[in-house]
Amino acid sequence: MQRAIRKNPKAAAHAEGQNIVFQIQTTSGQGRYYIVKDQRIRSYVGCSDKATFTLTFSSAKKGFTVLSAKDSTGAFLSAVGSKDLIISGDYAAVMWFQGLVAYF
Repeated sequence: MQRAIRKNPKAAAHAEGQNIVFQIQTTSGQGRYYIVKDQRIRSYVGCSDKATFTLTFSSAKKGFTVLSAKDSTGAFLSAVGSKDLIISGDYAAVMWFQGLVAYF
């Protein structure tokens, strides 16, 4: 994610002004959280109790498949429909994240 912001001016513009914490985890509770601030994204092991939104996948494999899909929007919608992805928190921030994923 940070590479996309450094190398792609559109991704950098998309991240400008954002100050959020989000996390990606599995239903077993394993995951990482990310802090987006000042056009930088930092990643940390574990989960945060201050997440703006959380993406919870049924498995790490499913999370990787969805997050690395060429059609990220389609993959997200399919995973939500099949209950392989549960989204909680601020949906506007999730939509912002979807926009950022397009630059990967």
